[in-house]
Amino acid sequence: MSLYAHPFTAGYWREALRCFRSLGSLVFAAVMIAACIVLSHFKIPLGESLSLNVTFLARALCSLVCGPLVAMVFAVAEDTLSFFLSSGGYPYFPGYALTTMLGCLVYALFFFRARITWRRIALAKAITNVQNVFLGSLWSAMLYSKGYLYYMTTSAVKNLLYLPLQIVLLALVLRYVLPALRRQGLVPQQLTDGRMPI
Repeated sequence: MSLYAHPFTAGYWREALRCFRSLGSLVFAAVMIAACIVLSHFKIPLGESLSLNVTFLARALCSLVCGPLVAMVFAVAEDTLSFFLSSGGYPYFPGYALTTMLGCLVYALFFFRARITWRRIALAKAITNVQNVFLGSLWSAMLYSKGYLYYMTTSAVKNLLYLPLQIVLLALVLRYVLPALRRQGLVPQQLTDGRMPI
Protein backbone atom coordinates (compact mmCIF):
# COMPACT_ATOMS: atom_id res chain seq x y z
CA MET A 1 0.00 0.00 0.00
CA SER A 2 1.37 3.35 -1.04
CA LEU A 3 0.78 6.87 0.22
CA TYR A 4 -0.25 9.61 -2.20
CA ALA A 5 0.14 13.37 -1.78
CA HIS A 6 -3.14 13.89 -3.63
CA PRO A 7 -5.80 11.74 -5.32
CA PHE A 8 -5.04 12.94 -8.84
CA THR A 9 -2.88 9.98 -9.81
CA ALA A 10 -3.71 6.74 -11.59
CA GLY A 11 -2.19 4.67 -8.78
CA TYR A 12 -4.56 6.16 -6.22
CA TRP A 13 -7.61 5.16 -8.25
CA ARG A 14 -6.21 1.71 -9.02
CA GLU A 15 -5.88 1.12 -5.27
CA ALA A 16 -9.40 2.47 -4.74
CA LEU A 17 -10.74 0.03 -7.34
CA ARG A 18 -8.83 -2.88 -5.75
CA CYS A 19 -10.77 -2.30 -2.52
CA PHE A 20 -13.83 -3.85 -4.23
CA ARG A 21 -11.84 -7.10 -4.44
CA SER A 22 -10.50 -6.90 -0.88
CA LEU A 23 -12.46 -9.02 1.59
CA GLY A 24 -11.00 -7.01 4.47
CA SER A 25 -12.23 -3.72 3.00
CA LEU A 26 -15.72 -5.06 2.28
CA VAL A 27 -16.06 -6.58 5.76
CA PHE A 28 -14.84 -3.32 7.30
CA ALA A 29 -17.43 -1.37 5.28
CA ALA A 30 -20.17 -3.69 6.54
CA VAL A 31 -19.00 -3.25 10.14
CA MET A 32 -19.03 0.54 9.66
CA ILE A 33 -22.62 0.37 8.37
CA ALA A 34 -23.56 -1.40 11.60
CA ALA A 35 -21.56 1.17 13.59
CA CYS A 36 -23.40 4.06 11.90
CA ILE A 37 -26.78 2.51 12.76
CA VAL A 38 -25.75 2.02 16.39
CA LEU A 39 -24.09 5.46 16.69
CA SER A 40 -27.20 7.16 15.28
CA HIS A 41 -28.87 6.37 18.63
CA PHE A 42 -26.15 8.13 20.63
CA LYS A 43 -25.76 11.90 20.70
CA ILE A 44 -23.52 14.25 22.66
CA PRO A 45 -25.68 16.95 24.30
CA LEU A 46 -24.24 20.44 23.75
CA GLY A 47 -27.05 22.63 24.97
CA GLU A 48 -30.77 22.93 25.48
CA SER A 49 -31.66 22.10 21.87
CA LEU A 50 -28.26 21.10 20.45
CA SER A 51 -26.77 17.62 20.30
CA LEU A 52 -23.93 16.23 18.24
CA ASN A 53 -24.46 13.09 16.19
CA VAL A 54 -21.25 11.03 15.86
CA THR A 55 -22.06 8.82 12.84
CA PHE A 56 -19.57 10.92 10.85
CA LEU A 57 -16.76 9.09 12.68
CA ALA A 58 -17.72 5.70 11.21
CA ARG A 59 -18.23 7.24 7.78
CA ALA A 60 -14.79 8.85 7.90
CA LEU A 61 -13.16 5.56 9.00
CA CYS A 62 -14.86 3.62 6.23
CA SER A 63 -13.74 6.19 3.67
CA LEU A 64 -10.17 6.10 5.01
CA VAL A 65 -9.91 2.30 4.82
CA CYS A 66 -12.04 1.52 1.77
CA GLY A 67 -11.36 4.46 -0.55
CA PRO A 68 -13.71 6.71 -2.52
CA LEU A 69 -15.38 4.09 -4.72
CA VAL A 70 -16.34 1.61 -2.00
CA ALA A 71 -17.17 4.51 0.35
CA MET A 72 -19.78 5.90 -2.06
CA VAL A 73 -21.48 2.50 -2.31
CA PHE A 74 -21.23 2.20 1.48
CA ALA A 75 -22.88 5.63 1.87
CA VAL A 76 -25.96 4.70 -0.16
CA ALA A 77 -26.29 1.34 1.63
CA GLU A 78 -25.78 2.91 5.07
CA ASP A 79 -28.24 5.76 4.49
CA THR A 80 -30.91 3.41 3.13
CA LEU A 81 -30.49 0.81 5.88
CA SER A 82 -30.43 3.50 8.57
CA PHE A 83 -33.70 4.87 7.25
CA PHE A 84 -35.48 1.52 7.28
CA LEU A 85 -34.14 0.56 10.71
CA SER A 86 -34.44 3.89 12.53
CA SER A 87 -36.10 6.58 10.45
CA GLY A 88 -37.98 8.10 13.38
CA GLY A 89 -41.04 8.67 11.21
CA TYR A 90 -39.30 10.87 8.63
CA PRO A 91 -39.98 10.18 4.93
CA TYR A 92 -37.33 8.52 2.77
CA PHE A 93 -35.67 10.99 0.44
CA PRO A 94 -32.76 10.05 -1.85
CA GLY A 95 -31.21 13.50 -1.52
CA TYR A 96 -29.96 12.57 1.94
CA ALA A 97 -28.22 9.50 0.49
CA LEU A 98 -26.55 11.81 -2.04
CA THR A 99 -25.35 14.08 0.78
CA THR A 100 -23.92 11.08 2.65
CA MET A 101 -22.28 9.80 -0.53
CA LEU A 102 -20.60 13.15 -1.25
CA GLY A 103 -19.47 13.40 2.38
CA CYS A 104 -17.84 9.96 2.22
CA LEU A 105 -16.20 10.92 -1.08
CA VAL A 106 -14.66 14.00 0.57
CA TYR A 107 -13.37 11.97 3.53
CA ALA A 108 -11.85 9.44 1.15
CA LEU A 109 -10.18 12.09 -1.02
CA PHE A 110 -8.50 13.53 2.09
CA PHE A 111 -7.76 10.35 4.07
CA PHE A 112 -7.45 7.29 1.78
CA ARG A 113 -3.77 6.38 1.30
CA ALA A 114 -2.73 9.84 2.55
CA ARG A 115 -0.55 11.12 5.36
CA ILE A 116 -3.01 12.20 8.06
CA THR A 117 -2.52 15.77 9.29
CA TRP A 118 -4.56 18.27 11.29
CA ARG A 119 -4.95 20.31 8.11
CA ARG A 120 -6.47 17.39 6.20
CA ILE A 121 -8.83 16.61 9.09
CA ALA A 122 -9.98 20.23 9.41
CA LEU A 123 -10.48 20.68 5.66
CA ALA A 124 -12.35 17.40 5.21
CA LYS A 125 -14.69 18.15 8.10
CA ALA A 126 -15.24 21.77 7.05
CA ILE A 127 -16.12 20.74 3.48
CA THR A 128 -18.55 18.04 4.61
CA ASN A 129 -20.22 20.53 6.94
CA VAL A 130 -20.59 23.04 4.08
CA GLN A 131 -22.16 20.28 1.98
CA ASN A 132 -24.52 19.48 4.84
CA VAL A 133 -25.58 23.13 5.07
CA PHE A 134 -26.29 23.72 1.39
CA LEU A 135 -27.63 20.31 0.38
CA GLY A 136 -29.42 19.52 3.64
CA SER A 137 -31.18 22.89 3.50
CA LEU A 138 -32.25 22.21 -0.08
CA TRP A 139 -33.72 18.82 0.82
CA SER A 140 -35.51 20.27 3.87
CA ALA A 141 -36.97 23.10 1.79
CA MET A 142 -38.23 20.56 -0.76
CA LEU A 143 -39.78 18.34 1.92
CA TYR A 144 -41.11 20.80 4.48
CA SER A 145 -42.94 24.12 4.67
CA LYS A 146 -40.23 26.69 5.44
CA GLY A 147 -38.01 28.30 2.79
CA TYR A 148 -34.43 27.49 1.83
CA LEU A 149 -32.92 30.52 3.60
CA TYR A 150 -34.52 29.55 6.90
CA TYR A 151 -33.05 26.04 6.80
CA MET A 152 -29.70 27.28 5.51
CA THR A 153 -29.35 29.86 8.31
CA THR A 154 -30.19 27.46 11.12
CA SER A 155 -28.05 24.70 9.61
CA ALA A 156 -25.09 27.04 9.08
CA VAL A 157 -25.14 28.15 12.72
CA LYS A 158 -25.44 24.57 13.97
CA ASN A 159 -22.65 23.25 11.72
CA LEU A 160 -20.37 26.14 12.61
CA LEU A 161 -20.86 25.45 16.32
CA TYR A 162 -20.25 21.73 15.85
CA LEU A 163 -17.17 22.04 13.64
CA PRO A 164 -14.38 22.51 16.26
CA LEU A 165 -15.62 19.60 18.39
CA GLN A 166 -16.06 17.39 15.31
CA ILE A 167 -12.49 18.11 14.21
CA VAL A 168 -11.11 17.23 17.65
CA LEU A 169 -13.22 14.05 17.90
CA LEU A 170 -12.17 12.90 14.43
CA ALA A 171 -8.50 13.61 15.19
CA LEU A 172 -8.68 11.62 18.44
CA VAL A 173 -10.37 8.66 16.76
CA LEU A 174 -7.82 8.62 13.95
CA ARG A 175 -4.93 9.00 16.40
CA TYR A 176 -5.97 5.93 18.40
CA VAL A 177 -7.61 3.74 15.73
CA LEU A 178 -5.09 4.08 12.90
CA PRO A 179 -2.35 2.02 14.62
CA ALA A 180 -4.83 -0.86 15.10
CA LEU A 181 -5.95 -0.65 11.47
CA ARG A 182 -2.29 -0.65 10.44
CA ARG A 183 -1.61 -3.81 12.45
CA GLN A 184 -4.56 -5.49 10.70
CA GLY A 185 -3.08 -4.61 7.32
CA LEU A 186 -6.03 -2.42 6.34
CA VAL A 187 -4.08 0.84 5.92
CA PRO A 188 -0.48 1.90 5.34
CA GLN A 189 1.49 3.91 7.92
CA GLN A 190 -0.42 7.20 7.79
CA LEU A 191 0.78 8.83 11.01
CA THR A 192 4.26 10.24 11.47
CA ASP A 193 5.84 8.43 14.46
CA GLY A 194 2.36 7.62 15.71
CA ARG A 195 1.47 11.32 15.91
CA MET A 196 -0.45 13.74 13.78
CA PRO A 197 1.80 16.34 12.14
CA ILE A 198 0.51 19.87 11.53
